[in-house]
Amino acid sequence: MDLDHTLIALADPTRRAILARLSRGEAAVTELARPFRMSLPAVSKHLKVLERAGLISRGRNAQQRPCRLRARPLKEVAQWTERYRRFWEESYDRLDDYLRELQRKEEKDGRTT
Repeated sequence: MDLDHTLIALADPTRRAILARLSRGEAAVTELARPFRMSLPAVSKHLKVLERAGLISRGRNAQQRPCRLRARPLKEVAQWTERYRRFWEESYDRLDDYLRELQRKEEKDGRTT
């Protein structure tokens, strides 16, 4: 699935909350809507965005269509962001080195922090 669609879907806090709920197991639309102050049609719109992004699937169970989490697109996001995690860790390491060097200079000059 397309990374752009996944990131767009994840940009909304309501959709992230829905995914968090689905991480505990499948749920009907009415159950997913319960914690939110919005109509069922509004929740259904959020579910359509998640479904288009490949983050959920909907089954058929009599009259209900339970939703299930599909985590594969989340793995793709994690892989994409991994390189940026390394960048930030290296940046923090460089900052640590710089701060240690400043501390050594202050100690050498007879100043303490």
